Amino acid sequence: MIQDVSWDRTLSVLMRVRNTKMPCDQYHVQMDKLVAVERLEGEDLELTRELQDLAREARDYITSFKWCLSVRAGYAAIAIPGVVGVFLFQIEPAGPDVDACTWVIVGDLPPAYITPEVARNPVEALEAYIAEMDAWVEAVRGGRSVADLIPVNIPPETRFAEMLATRLRLLREEVVAKRVGVLVP
Repeated sequence: MIQDVSWDRTLSVLMRVRNTKMPCDQYHVQMDKLVAVERLEGEDLELTRELQDLAREARDYITSFKWCLSVRAGYAAIAIPGVVGVFLFQIEPAGPDVDACTWVIVGDLPPAYITPEVARNPVEALEAYIAEMDAWVEAVRGGRSVADLIPVNIPPETRFAEMLATRLRLLREEVVAKRVGVLVP
């Protein structure tokens, strides 16, 4: 549960990737301070393992889609184990109509991807995620269809919508507003 996480135990990163050129450049994605997932390190072995697990969850999510043939590179931007991770992946797309890079949001909430067309940096990606999930929550609360909204891997029931709304509020108040766990200024 998000409330149980110690915000003091977010992340200490040793290596940063700078001046990386990749297909995300066409969207002017801010890449200069993203951290290569293979270089994620916490203050101790347990935190490092948790960070790597979060990165693996994001990689597994994006590679579960048929339009993603493989991952070429992955970068962490926001990482709070047990709460949320925002990652940028450079992928081998299955076709020319698929973006070669995408943001992935995972954690103690439904996973999703956000295109770089709507988010140039991880905070914008998280804000877009929150907005899309808020729309889902409001549709469920109002008894409306969620068919045309962002896919969510939980049943469209009020009890799940309320749990998600609580998590979204905490993401908005702690991560977005206070930049907790944000690696990119």
